[in-house]
Amino acid sequence: MFRHSLLALVCVFAFSAAAIAQPSEPNKPAARNVTNTTKPAKDAEAERVMKERRENAQSLLISLAADAVRFNDQTLRARTQARIADVLWSADPDRARSLFRKAWESAEIVDQEGQRKVEEDIKQQKARNGGGSVSVMGAPNIRGEVLRLAARRDRALGEEFLGKLRIEQQQEASDSADRARNNPLDAPEAAAQRLSLARQLLDTDVARALQFADPALTNITREGLDFLSYLRDKDAAAADLRYSAFLAKADADLLSDANTVSFLSSYIFTPHMFVTFTNNGGNSTSSTSRENLPPNVPAQLRDAFFRTAGDILLRPLAPPGQDQTSAGVQGKYLMLKRLQPLFDQFAPRELAEAIHAQADALAQAVPEDARQRDDNSLREGIRPPQTLDDREKILQDRIDRAKTSEERDALYLQMARLYVEKGDIRARDFVAKIDDSDLRKQATSFIDTSLVMRAIDKKDVDQIFQLAKDGELTHFQKSWAFLQAAKLLVKTDREKSLAAIEEATAEARRIEELDPDRPRAMMGIANALLPLDRARSWDAVYEAIKAANSSDGFTGEDGLIRITMQSKGMSSIRSSSVAEFNVAGIFTELAKEDYNRTVELTRGFQREAPRASATIAIARSVLDEKKN
Repeated sequence: MFRHSLLALVCVFAFSAAAIAQPSEPNKPAARNVTNTTKPAKDAEAERVMKERRENAQSLLISLAADAVRFNDQTLRARTQARIADVLWSADPDRARSLFRKAWESAEIVDQEGQRKVEEDIKQQKARNGGGSVSVMGAPNIRGEVLRLAARRDRALGEEFLGKLRIEQQQEASDSADRARNNPLDAPEAAAQRLSLARQLLDTDVARALQFADPALTNITREGLDFLSYLRDKDAAAADLRYSAFLAKADADLLSDANTVSFLSSYIFTPHMFVTFTNNGGNSTSSTSRENLPPNVPAQLRDAFFRTAGDILLRPLAPPGQDQTSAGVQGKYLMLKRLQPLFDQFAPRELAEAIHAQADALAQAVPEDARQRDDNSLREGIRPPQTLDDREKILQDRIDRAKTSEERDALYLQMARLYVEKGDIRARDFVAKIDDSDLRKQATSFIDTSLVMRAIDKKDVDQIFQLAKDGELTHFQKSWAFLQAAKLLVKTDREKSLAAIEEATAEARRIEELDPDRPRAMMGIANALLPLDRARSWDAVYEAIKAANSSDGFTGEDGLIRITMQSKGMSSIRSSSVAEFNVAGIFTELAKEDYNRTVELTRGFQREAPRASATIAIARSVLDEKKN
């Protein structure tokens, strides 16, 4: 009875609940309709705002393009026009194409003047040091910058510009011939530009990359072989086919020499690494990638290399005084020493023995130090390098046997650089032993800054702080060091990171007001504050703009740390790019947060270069956004 009563009660409640719920059923579709109409409305508003912003960004670029025509600085004019064209391309290709052509015209003037200045700088340095080694920064390749941007957008336009480079080279045939004799394995400018473009295209379109590259693969060059190594990662068969053609060409060319063989060996054994020797024992090592492990090439291709290499290296020597090869006798001897382990391991026994016999014969015609030489230029990529300890022992032995103070000073400097490689602060102790006060002063700054670079690579925050506080660094270098420490600490110790930024700010404010390093440092501070304190980052940008307006030399895009060391026996330039010193990055980030405020901020720049860089960065942040 109780069970029946309970069941009846449940039924009553169920009926009541259904009855109560019933009136609301017709309202459910209405509620859904409200939601469905609200979302499209929001989407439409967002689309309207984005469209308006994109139109504004295009307007900013068009206005800047009109201003750029009046820029007195041809480099700035060319770069600005090319970058505007790149950003505008999708929206207005005709206007962009016209801007690319104007940029090219400006770039031609800049590159010619830049090359003239480099040649003049080389002459002046040789005059000062009696014809010794020189250390110069190459002129910026503005046409290359324009070409890369244009070809990425329009292959026909890229070919048009490459054609102009070829015409120029034909007009300067005698100069090109002289350069070819001095650097026979370096590609002419037009070919180098073509291969550079092809290298970029490999990541997205191998077929198109080969269309660009093939006209530049008719001669054996460093750039051509480097491209083939990159191509091999994408299409081994295509790369091997072209490499085989290089082997045949080298074998048939009477001017092929030991350096030609060295370059050809790169493709098989040390991709992207190129080593050459000269007749006076000098050497050059260049590498475009850290990926230098030998590829898995077919055995028959490797055998073909050794046949070609043997044919070239075993050619009879020219009569004394008549050797016209790039390596000369001593360079050939050193290259044989370098390549012997490869012949011993991979070549037929008879060929390996012939190579050893050739080296033994040449040994009688080279200096004793060449016969005893076993440095990393002979080992790199083929044999394990000398350990730092071995190199230290050799240097210490030479220091002990040094006969003059000048010789000893040079060796102390080498030892200091060796300790920099170790990241060992004791490098400074060897600099302190240098007798020549001028050399010691120059070396102290060079070694201290090099130690900071090494500490940054090793993420050694404590050593960065130590050197920033008591190293022989400029205020700018100290600010940079503190900022790098702050960057390393941002995720692990917020307070210490902020404290490092405070130190960096103090150093930046000690830089002379007219010095372009002051706004660079302030831009770096603004960037460092972005992940920590957005409000203070905005304030730092305002201060950076104020500093930029006081400096003629601040362009907003040349952020780097560069140190030089030049003595009688050594010339060295070390540089490290620091993107945080530039305008583009910080303005891109701020535009994402508050577009209108950032646009207004750019108007604070009184000088053309930083204003142009900031404007393009803002426009790119909007126009490069993918439409939903």
